[in-house]
Amino acid sequence: MSGTSMACPHVAGVAAYVKSFHPDWSPSAIKSAIMTTATPMNLKKNPEQEFAYGSGQINPTKATDPGLVYEVETEDYLKMLCAEGFDPMVLTKISGQNVTCSEKTQAKDLNYPTMSTYCSPLDPFNVTFRRTVTNVGFPNSTYKASVVPLRPEIQISVEPEILRFGSLKEKKSFVVSISGKALKNGTFVSSSLVWSDGNHSVRSPIVAYSIKV
Repeated sequence: MSGTSMACPHVAGVAAYVKSFHPDWSPSAIKSAIMTTATPMNLKKNPEQEFAYGSGQINPTKATDPGLVYEVETEDYLKMLCAEGFDPMVLTKISGQNVTCSEKTQAKDLNYPTMSTYCSPLDPFNVTFRRTVTNVGFPNSTYKASVVPLRPEIQISVEPEILRFGSLKEKKSFVVSISGKALKNGTFVSSSLVWSDGNHSVRSPIVAYSIKV
């Protein structure tokens, strides 16, 4: 059996399992750990790809030791909602914080463990994503970026390509750029950014699509 009704209790159980190893981790760190350690699914079996099955098949054991995590704070969500045009007074009531929307963050730059972009069919595109990762693996570690699989329809670059950490909970930022000449109407193109230190593989799905979902 599959579907969100079946997935929800399984993921909740995995989240509790990860929390038992890391009581001080935030919900976003736990979510990141589960997503970035998931096993990729077969792209050919579902036309909607990541929009159907997310980051992949979760792996509870790997999720307890992800190496790096993408953390999102309440303020980050509020800045994103401000950029989406939500009323500051409504956000203040919902969050219990005084929200003025003086700072805004585009949805694509929310520090989420995945990256996706809609591209107008047959039009050239160039999109950048800004992300920050927190080291939860080894105190002294070096992660190198790779993109897999390489797809001819899109070009993906990462700057910088190497992240060096000298302590736990240290944060490093990077920028991912995605470009292409054009996507045919109704196209999904999937790839992944993987940060690896030789022991951990931190995978973030990347999707460019030209169909409204």
